[in-house]
Amino acid sequence: MRRGAVAGFGPSELFSGLCHTDSLDPFPVWRDGAISPCFNQLVLGALAHAVVAVFSACYLSAQRCSLLRSSPPCGWGLRVASALLVTLLFVVDLVLVVHLHRGDMYLDVLADGCAVLAWLVHFGALLVLQRSIYRRTRGPSVLLLLVLLPIPNLVVTLLAYAQEATYLDLAEPLKVARLVFAATRGLSLLVYLLAFAAPCVGEGSYTSMSVNDADSFLLIPESSYQDTEEVVAEDGSSFISRLLYLWLNPLLRRGRRGELEKPCNVYLLPRRLRTSAVRRHFLRCWEDCQQGAATQRGNTTPRPANRSLQNGTWTSPLQEELSGIAVEEVGLLKVLHKAFGLRYYLLGVLKLAGNMLSFVGPLLLSSLVHYMEEEGAPVSQGAWCATGLFFSTFFSALIRNIFAFEVSKVSLSARAALISAIYGKALRVSGGSLAARFTLGEVVNFMSTDTDHVINFFNNFHEVWSMPFQFSIALYLLYLQVGVAFLGGLGVALLLVPLNKVLASKIMENNKHMLTHKDSRVKLMTEVLFGIRVIKFYNWEAYFAQKIAGCRRQELSHLKAIKYLDAVCVYTWGSLPVVISIITFVTYVLLGHELTAATVFTTLALVGMLIVPLNSFPWVLNGILEAKVSLDRIQRFLKLPNQDLDAYFSHVAPEDPQDAIVMSQGIFSWQGPGGPDHPTSSDTESPKGSLMLHSLNLSITKGSLVVVVGKVGCGKSSLLAAITGELNRRGGDVYVQGREDGFGLAAQEPWIQHATVRDNILFGKDYNSSFYQAVVEACALTDDLNILPNGDRTEVGENGVTLSGGQKARLALARAVYMEKDIFLLDDPLGAVDSDVAHHLMERCIMGILRSKTRILCTHRIEFVDKADVVILMDNGTIIKTGTPEEVLPLVEAVPKNRKNDSNVKVKDVIEREEEQGPSNELFAEVESSLSREEQKAVGGLAWKVYHTYWRAVGGALAVSILLSLLLMQASKNVSDWWLSHWISNLKNNGSAQSVLMPAYSSPHLLLFSPGGLIPRYPVNIMETTAFANMSSEVKFYLTVYGSIAGANTVFTAFRAFLFAFGGIRAASVVHNRLLDTVLKATVTFFDTTPLGRVLNRFSSDLYSVDDTLPFFLNILLTNIFGLLGMLVVMSYSLPWFLVALLPLGLLYHCTQRFYRHTSRDLKRLCSLTLSPVYSHFSETLSGLGTIRASSSASRFEEENERRLEQNQRCLFLSNAAMQWLDIRLQMIGVVVVTGISVIAVVQHQFKSIDPGLVGLSLSYALSITGLLSGLIFNFTQTEMQLVSVERTEEYSTTLPTEPQHSNPQVPTSWPEQGWVEFRGAVLSYREGLPNALDGVSLVVRPGEKVGVVGRTGSGKSTLFLALFRMVELNQGQILLDGVDTRQVGLAQLRSKLAIIPQDPFLFSGTVRENLDPHGRHPDPRLLEALEHCHLSPVINRIGGLGAEVGERGKSLSLGQRQLLCLARALLTEANILCIDEATASVDQKTDKLLQQTIREKFQDKTVLTIAHRINTIMDSDRVLVMHSGKVVEFDTPADLCQRDDSIFCKLVGGRGE
Repeated sequence: MRRGAVAGFGPSELFSGLCHTDSLDPFPVWRDGAISPCFNQLVLGALAHAVVAVFSACYLSAQRCSLLRSSPPCGWGLRVASALLVTLLFVVDLVLVVHLHRGDMYLDVLADGCAVLAWLVHFGALLVLQRSIYRRTRGPSVLLLLVLLPIPNLVVTLLAYAQEATYLDLAEPLKVARLVFAATRGLSLLVYLLAFAAPCVGEGSYTSMSVNDADSFLLIPESSYQDTEEVVAEDGSSFISRLLYLWLNPLLRRGRRGELEKPCNVYLLPRRLRTSAVRRHFLRCWEDCQQGAATQRGNTTPRPANRSLQNGTWTSPLQEELSGIAVEEVGLLKVLHKAFGLRYYLLGVLKLAGNMLSFVGPLLLSSLVHYMEEEGAPVSQGAWCATGLFFSTFFSALIRNIFAFEVSKVSLSARAALISAIYGKALRVSGGSLAARFTLGEVVNFMSTDTDHVINFFNNFHEVWSMPFQFSIALYLLYLQVGVAFLGGLGVALLLVPLNKVLASKIMENNKHMLTHKDSRVKLMTEVLFGIRVIKFYNWEAYFAQKIAGCRRQELSHLKAIKYLDAVCVYTWGSLPVVISIITFVTYVLLGHELTAATVFTTLALVGMLIVPLNSFPWVLNGILEAKVSLDRIQRFLKLPNQDLDAYFSHVAPEDPQDAIVMSQGIFSWQGPGGPDHPTSSDTESPKGSLMLHSLNLSITKGSLVVVVGKVGCGKSSLLAAITGELNRRGGDVYVQGREDGFGLAAQEPWIQHATVRDNILFGKDYNSSFYQAVVEACALTDDLNILPNGDRTEVGENGVTLSGGQKARLALARAVYMEKDIFLLDDPLGAVDSDVAHHLMERCIMGILRSKTRILCTHRIEFVDKADVVILMDNGTIIKTGTPEEVLPLVEAVPKNRKNDSNVKVKDVIEREEEQGPSNELFAEVESSLSREEQKAVGGLAWKVYHTYWRAVGGALAVSILLSLLLMQASKNVSDWWLSHWISNLKNNGSAQSVLMPAYSSPHLLLFSPGGLIPRYPVNIMETTAFANMSSEVKFYLTVYGSIAGANTVFTAFRAFLFAFGGIRAASVVHNRLLDTVLKATVTFFDTTPLGRVLNRFSSDLYSVDDTLPFFLNILLTNIFGLLGMLVVMSYSLPWFLVALLPLGLLYHCTQRFYRHTSRDLKRLCSLTLSPVYSHFSETLSGLGTIRASSSASRFEEENERRLEQNQRCLFLSNAAMQWLDIRLQMIGVVVVTGISVIAVVQHQFKSIDPGLVGLSLSYALSITGLLSGLIFNFTQTEMQLVSVERTEEYSTTLPTEPQHSNPQVPTSWPEQGWVEFRGAVLSYREGLPNALDGVSLVVRPGEKVGVVGRTGSGKSTLFLALFRMVELNQGQILLDGVDTRQVGLAQLRSKLAIIPQDPFLFSGTVRENLDPHGRHPDPRLLEALEHCHLSPVINRIGGLGAEVGERGKSLSLGQRQLLCLARALLTEANILCIDEATASVDQKTDKLLQQTIREKFQDKTVLTIAHRINTIMDSDRVLVMHSGKVVEFDTPADLCQRDDSIFCKLVGGRGE
């Protein structure tokens, strides 16, 4: 025997040992006039039962149907009993076989073992099916086929027993018993078949409940259920349908027709994957784990899950901590393990089977090539090899496919569980501890990035054990092929593993840094987008562009490191197969062996299998480490203490039943327990500078109106937070009557949802027309709704961007009022509205619709305080005075005055509130129902333009050289393989080397199947002493050429790896710079109509794709394309007949992938489209936590999250299923290729026209073709999907409306020196079809004049400023500054010469210094002086001076303090024209008065335009401008206007009772 055949032990030896047959005819089908026992037991028995087992197993996961309460029909019971009986009979037969101990015992053991397994699985499947939707039916028809399959085996066995006399001889009781049991098996099967034929089900109910009836046909008619949204995916599908994913065909057809446009067009999830079901299961497991942990700690009676009074639902232990044991006692991993572990670990069996089958290929390849090399070998040997190749590749494909799909299902379930858990926790975590530990961005990251990392673990875990397993088996088989020669190659490979580990850890480290810089860049970008209007007002675009570019530079420096390290990995692993092969073959030849085709190509195939685990293992480990890090991060979040309202509020009712809220000696802090700010008697400040409330004594009677006053930052908003339970109680008691019903809260910074106006007001409650109208009227929203294009159906942008400050405040108030709670907490709702509206709100809302409720109102508007029953004066975190308005007011008023108590003229009578024409000052509502509607899903294939864009970003010359290096790399690899086969053919033909090279080992033959047990005969070494010098010159020549080609290959591989890395980084840089540049230049209108999340998505996930994911997939895709081309060329050259099969297969491949790609692309797009709402809803929830919890709406928000997540999961599930649909079809094409080549080879061998070397080469390539084919489409689809990111960034880079960028060199730098402002017939409308916001405004403001602007919401006040700054361009007319038309001046020139204090104070995270003076133009003393003038010095010193961080969006400061900081900014500007937009709305009257004085002194000789809500702030203006419906109604001195009887301004002043 020759050395190459797995050391002489081939399939023929295996069969002859197993069946006890002659080695020349190891597997006879017919013997002595009957079917041979060998064929009967192996094919009719073992194989048939294997099929029964595999197909029955597919029904083990059938969905249980909870709707069926009736008992199952008797037919099911009979079938279950029969299956169990057959199983037991086979077990008994197995015992008898072992006792009899005959020669062919192992054959019977194998057959009986398979049978026991098959019937056990079938028994389980029947149990599952009778509880599923098949309960009232016979079940799937494939069950009948499965039971019929083993019957031929039984018949042949019974005939054999009958013909052998010993089986009828009572002297042989064991044999007689076998005959009896075999006959009983036959009876049991008969009973089974009868029960199937007559299932005892009434005809009426004999119907299938499957929604997927149609899919039991292989070809589904086009007409069958067009409405895929009604269909449940996979549930109730037949077995064949599940195996081949036929249930997906109707969806794929819809996709091809382009009908998958909306998420509702896809199937529903299978029932066990529904988000609600998964969430319930996960919470149950969490509960079990907690109880287990509690029991272990000796706390055997954990409190049962509490009935939450707040929302009337059962809350799980995740939602409430158990009394004896805190949530952190339970590890998240433990719960995941309990919830999904068993099902996941069982999939390991499939993985193992797939791995084992993958090694059968190379062994059969070895046998086939052996057969080729032997002249005159029997054709049956070749046929068996070909058949074996077919079966092994076929089953391997099936098993791998099922494994991948099932794993994707488990990870989908885990994703739903994690996202729901994180969302649920966010709703329940205590406000203080959340703010102290995590930023909003980090928490959103838990749900996105971290969850993704944890889910990746599911793909990686089975690889951890299966890779070493594959590796060791590959090594063992290599050893059998080439003996110790494999050690040289292995040494090189193993040396690379530590290198790979080092590289992987370096890559991880850089990745961590890169993500940190990415986070800070995205955070900065979020702030920029959030305050984009203010940035444009201040002309700070260049500063922020520079700041973002700095972050991006650092991010790219780490990306560069990652990509180059990656390139080293790609290079080492790309050239490794060739290097290992060279070293192995050279060693083998040097040891004095002869290379044969079988040895060479089996070795090549095995080396390929060795590389995969070596290459992937470090990445798999990294994936698992990443998952661990993310799991710990999520665990840290889930460990945060929950808001425990039971412990927070006192349950002891006060003596007086009329008391609604009682506080005694209350001490509250924003910091979590264990924070650094435990109080001392003198200490009211926590070290970090956050305010602490202390010594709070308060008693509020039911139905009273309590007004809280005090200067900015004294703790008014904190007092309300203490009442709702958002603070941490450090001492004292709080009692709130009926707190379970929640509060009606209108926060100071209104939280508006991205929904219609009506939905914002209803906030989940039912629509009650009359009450709704009353609320809208009371909150002064009637006129605003009339202006809106669709009334209350108009959609409001994120954070209410499309509404003015006053409208947001009133909308939030209307929402609170509509809740109909008993206690209302109103945090300065009057601050952002004009005087007349404030009066309306006070009269009609607070004193009107809410008059019978308990109301706590925080306000700076002193004119309303006299309406209160009780006034509370706060200072520095405590209550310094409580009493009637008469007692407290003198302490507060800037100028105490004689109040007229009841002479307030109703504003309604003052201003005729006719329906307004103009939109609200900043209301960019659209004419159609929604302003930013659905994000557009690109339709159809990617335009070539996108590929071209990326090509340009990489750079043309660079792209060409990358392709060239790829071509050379692939060519050199194929040529080196061809050279090997050429060398072997020559050796064979010359016979020259055969005298020099002797076989080195005798063949080990394992006598596996002798009844005496396993007796190996060990190999004997007969080593020939051959030195390199003795080697024939011919061998030297072949080796040298082979080495040179391989060397060239490694060089080309290196070129390709590094060029590609360089190209990827270059493209990333170009794409980001273009995008940032365009977005910062975009018009304000664009930002108002586009949700912030949508723009942010371009800068976060889309750019991440361009940076990292796209190059990764593109790299693999290009390698695959060139690899496939090389493979086809070699195969066609080796076996020209292969070309005949290639054409139809190519056509089939093309049609399949086209059919798939349409749907796949649409499903991927739908996945992205449905993911945004999940994240945006989460971030919206986080910003509105206070309101949601105060109003007890947490459970409704959880349901909403579940609904959005479910939609995304549907698309994801179907996207995964579509991928497997394609995979199974491609695998089958691969099976056909492998079988085809082996059949062609066998046929050609018969005609003596074949070169074994070339057959070996073709087959070793063909074995990897399935992987290549599916990899090609997968990577092509992935690349297309990632290119969608390029398409999306390109869309912004090229199509955004941008502001004009020209500048005018003629304008002198000192312009405008005087500050002369003139409007000439200015007309402006925000968009076509909307009424004019400015309607022919003409006015002149003289240099140095102070002008106050008044008018009710929507009269066009803020629009004046927008027009002045050219935020929105005029439709006609002009605006002149010092006689120069502003349109002639560049935008940067214009805006840098004007100063503004905007309505919404914008601070970005950074120091106080950076916020005051980003460009660093002023020295510190100048900054401190500005702060002093704004009365901010004490606050700034408290938080740590100019270097102190102001926090995200300035959250360290109160709203009023932020407004003051913006005023300080304005004081620093050198501008001659200052615009003030309600800058002191959130400031108390005393501070306001001081500020007005500061403004008068500091801007003495400058032109100042002030929009004011408080009339007294503009009473000392030089002139007052009254606006109404975009027109100038009055423009004169306050004194003159007050003299005129018909003056609106006069009535406004009178209305205030001034």
